[in-house]
Amino acid sequence: MPSMDRSALSSSARAELVELGRKLYDRALIRREDELITDPRGQPIGWLLDTRMPMLDGELFQEVGEVLADRLRDRDVHQVVGYGFGAYPLVCSVLSVPDSDAFKGGLVRDERKEHGRRRLVEGPIDPSEPVVLLD
Repeated sequence: MPSMDRSALSSSARAELVELGRKLYDRALIRREDELITDPRGQPIGWLLDTRMPMLDGELFQEVGEVLADRLRDRDVHQVVGYGFGAYPLVCSVLSVPDSDAFKGGLVRDERKEHGRRRLVEGPIDPSEPVVLLD
């Protein structure tokens, strides 16, 4: 997928993206001083970015969904899937955008379910069409 030429964005659009990035960063940054945080081995760490929390804020959820939906439309991609717990709100934010009926969403499991429909990918994804994976 070709990357978007940043020069194609107006200065106000760039400023809006920078501001959205700052909001996400400010709300996602967790510091050791605020709460105990550890690495996968259980060792204390100084900081982490937990983007799940800002994505569960209604205002940011909508803003991020609109930005992602615009970027996907610009690239003629109409399917988005999420891998991992933190990606689920991202997928839903795209699907919640007005006129998002042009989008299909899905969720990728760590392992295929052993019962029911036994799916690894949930959702009405068309494997013959481009898809963006969010993690």
